[in-house]
Amino acid sequence: MNTRALRRTALIAVAASTTAIMLAGCAGSGGGASSSNPNEKITLTVATFNDFGYTDALLKEYTKLHPNVTVQQTKAATSNDARANYFQKLGKKGLADVEAIEVDWLPEVMKYSDLLAPVPAADKDRWLGWKTDMATDKKGNLIGYGTDIGPEAICYRSDLFKAAGLPTDRDSVSKLLEGDWSKYFAVGDQYVKATGKAWFDSAGGTYQGMINQVEAAYENPKNGKITATTNPDVKAVYQQVTAASKTQSAHLGQWSDDWMAGLSNGAFATMLCPGWMLGVISGNAKDVKTWDVANVFPNGGGNWGGSYLTVPANGAHVKAAQELASWLTAPAQQIKAFVNAGTFPSQTKALQDSTLLDFKNDYFNSAPVGQIFTDRAKAVTVAPYKGQYYFQINDAMQKALTRVEDGTQDAQASWDQWVSEVKAIK
Repeated sequence: MNTRALRRTALIAVAASTTAIMLAGCAGSGGGASSSNPNEKITLTVATFNDFGYTDALLKEYTKLHPNVTVQQTKAATSNDARANYFQKLGKKGLADVEAIEVDWLPEVMKYSDLLAPVPAADKDRWLGWKTDMATDKKGNLIGYGTDIGPEAICYRSDLFKAAGLPTDRDSVSKLLEGDWSKYFAVGDQYVKATGKAWFDSAGGTYQGMINQVEAAYENPKNGKITATTNPDVKAVYQQVTAASKTQSAHLGQWSDDWMAGLSNGAFATMLCPGWMLGVISGNAKDVKTWDVANVFPNGGGNWGGSYLTVPANGAHVKAAQELASWLTAPAQQIKAFVNAGTFPSQTKALQDSTLLDFKNDYFNSAPVGQIFTDRAKAVTVAPYKGQYYFQINDAMQKALTRVEDGTQDAQASWDQWVSEVKAIK
């Protein structure tokens, strides 16, 4: 969901908390069992970020099934805010009974898996295999309840396509954009030439979709060593996107106020669009009637984002929290969350459900988004390796791209600074 990784992070705060977390980890993961009395009135807290699709109505459904349980949700503005809070408090006090985490900082979470209550064995086989593999520690404990995945399509403004003389219906747009990234940027050149306006929102957002197709971008899966600065695939992606951004980018950093406004004022014609982005677009451009979704993605398929629910092992109601996390990530609830916010299911049974496959999104001109994102999920061939330094390296890269976009540095100077920053991580 939100990688959901493009938002800025409080790295200093997280680093400061690392020693405290390690000390807490030495204390073990005991404590925090829920009451043996099933009729005891309890309140369970759920901490999420952005929009997981957990509406008040959905949470009240759980209370109807469990009259003794009240569920309260707190929602951080961004993944980065949630990350900072999570690592400051993990193993200590102050976390919710159920805490959402994002895939891009999952490798960091795995270092402290003993501080989390494992997913019960009965629930382990419900998700796509690669979704559970990423959240399984060396002891074989699955520590995350998979929520969504982020198969990517292309969202576009049909009115802006029409003004540029490009096809506007989603099937024709899919054919127009079929191919590799060079094809996507070539059509962008046509659009810019015809209109003088931006083709995509930002270099950072576009880079994220591209780098997610690289199997091991920043670290060696075998030994964990950082390879980012010498990986030719990383440099090729950087060079391609910064070259295109000179004329095609709106230079609007994702999640900024100007970017939010750009979703409605026509500042750009296309954007990379994982399922969870649908809710972001419709929520910030409520009056726009021309956003649509094309069943296509450069180079075939890509996954951007996705999250998990975790249960801190020292919580006050661990067993009850596990039951809630299991319910929230069950197929029926995953489909409801998708309808609410576009968070695409990760459970195998949900992906076969006709409710999902037949779902159309009225905001996106009745686009068959259930089928589109199912097709996009099937097109994903690479689950990129993300090691413990992925978040830091990628955050530094996003800042490097921002420096190029705002004119602070040229592409080479910004790359050189990024190289220096990555070398200083260890």
